[in-house]
Amino acid sequence: MKNIEPDRTRDQVARTILEHGPATAVDLALKLAITTAGIRRHLDSLIAEGVLTAREAHQSSANLRGRGRPAKVFVMTDIGREKFEHSYDDLAVSALKYMASKAGANLVEDFARSRAVDIERRAGLVIDSTQSLPERAQSLATFLSEEGFAANAHSRGSGEEICQNHCPIAHVASEFPELCEAETEALSRLMGTHVQRLATIAHGDGVCTTFIPQLNKSTQKIDRSLVTSSTTGKARQ
Repeated sequence: MKNIEPDRTRDQVARTILEHGPATAVDLALKLAITTAGIRRHLDSLIAEGVLTAREAHQSSANLRGRGRPAKVFVMTDIGREKFEHSYDDLAVSALKYMASKAGANLVEDFARSRAVDIERRAGLVIDSTQSLPERAQSLATFLSEEGFAANAHSRGSGEEICQNHCPIAHVASEFPELCEAETEALSRLMGTHVQRLATIAHGDGVCTTFIPQLNKSTQKIDRSLVTSSTTGKARQ
């Protein structure tokens, strides 16, 4: 029974990073109300198990002027993500490979677009076109979190940034990037403006990051043409 509590705490540390993204030992200690020394012991164990990896934190110019070495941030690895629940299995990869071998890449692309249209349709039910860009980004992040992406939104520069700290289909998307590409197009239509994917878990990054530039008043209307046409089975590009 002695190992139950440490194991539970270690899982809590890992899940915090999974749901909130890369974090320092100090950040984790504050969030979980555990001593920094205790957190470091769990982090060492998780790194030894291959669940986490440590990276140098990105520094601002202000931090570069400070003293001391930069704090390391701890990031979930692919092995770590596989320890948590996923909405895919090897059958999905096998099915898509079969589709690609029998019907070529076009059928895989059609499937990716169909999935993206479904995401767009359901997200459109909770995103109000009269919302401001920050509100719309927050609504999208909430929807994505409910879909298992552990997402959050925050202002960045001249726009908003959505971070997806978990990807239920990362294993599949790493082999079929069409899924990420179609999903990005769907997010662009939901936000009513071009969005830029800065990083993706499927390509080995610690988090999926999407930047949404500030909308001009003349471009704030959401394009629903694809959603509407998809009901007839004739989705436009």
